[in-house]
Order: sequence, then structure tokens, then C-alpha cells
Amino acid sequence: MLKEKLLEDLKDAMKTKNVNKKNAVQMVRTAILQIEKDKGIEVSDEQILGIVAKEVKTRKDAIAEYSKRLSRYCKLEILEVADEKTPDNASENAEEMIRQKEAERLLKYIREDAYLITLEIGGKQLTSEEFSEKIEKLGIQGTSHIIFVIGGSIGIGKAVLEKSDYALSFSKMTFPHQLMRVMLLEQIYRGYRIMSGEPYHK
Repeated sequence: MLKEKLLEDLKDAMKTKNVNKKNAVQMVRTAILQIEKDKGIEVSDEQILGIVAKEVKTRKDAIAEYSKRLSRYCKLEILEVADEKTPDNASENAEEMIRQKEAERLLKYIREDAYLITLEIGGKQLTSEEFSEKIEKLGIQGTSHIIFVIGGSIGIGKAVLEKSDYALSFSKMTFPHQLMRVMLLEQIYRGYRIMSGEPYHK
């Protein structure tokens, strides 16, 4: 059954320290357990596939919606580079090599004249107002390109971190990549609303 496979995937993700995979599987398993509790039934494989499809669609729809809203304020481009597969029980050296390969791919898209913001757990945490103020100041200073980098499951490579102009943190917690993308887009949109003196949810 798919439910058993999800449990195996969760154990594997925890063993290999694949945080994105672990969070994604946990999200699906939580939805399954909630349905089983509410309806008093055992969820079928077909229903599980439906849950997965719904979760993926929800994230994609949210990204598309915020991208559309942001078109009023800025030109937005979302680029994604391929993840390197992290082997089971990868050593620190192996993980560093993977981060290096991913960094090389990312650097191809980072313009020299851009202001680079990397999302890091150890970065600086800002309020929405402070984040909005930072974007506004960059614009006043003549910065026309801002690049945000969300790392892979084992973090961002040293070559990218060394080019970073600012380390930003949303939380000490780790989030699935797609969810982090939604959260970032929402904050950028909120930042522009604050800049424009338009209402926003506090």
C-alpha cells in the first residue's frame, strides 16, 4: 500500500537527512491521518494519490497567484536548478561536493549587478515592515535586480554564500522548498503593498 511506502520514504528521508522530502511526506501523512480520524475509514491508495495531487496543486496555485499579483509592482522571474541526488548516509565531504555542484548551476543565473539575498536559517530575521524598507532602500540606491536564493535539502553551496549580499532567515525551522517559495513570494508582495501605502494583513 502507498501508506506503507510513505512511511518507508519518511524513514529514508530522516536517515539521509533529506529535510525537504521528510517535510513533504509528513505533510501528506498528516492529511491522511486526519481524514482517517474524521471519517473513521482507512484511506485507499487512490485517495492518497488524490491527496498528493491536491497538495501539489495548492502550492502551484499559490505560487501562480502571488506571481500574478506581483506583476503590478515588479518583473518577476522564477528559475529552478536541478537537485543533485544525495546518497544514503552521505559523508560531510560528499554533501559538500553536492552543494558545490548545485552552487555552480545557481551561479550561472546570478547577475554581477544583482543584489543577492540568500535564505539561511542563521540569517537575519526581519519584520514585514523591515523587509519592505530594505527592498525600498535598494531601489532608491539604484539596485534594479534583486535575486533570492532558496537552497536545496542540504543547504546552499559555499560559492553562492560567498557572493551573498544579505543572509535572510524566515525561521529557525526548515520548510519544504515549495512552501518556502510561497512564503517568500507572499512577503515580497506584502513588502510592495507596504511601500505603496496599501492595506495588508498584520
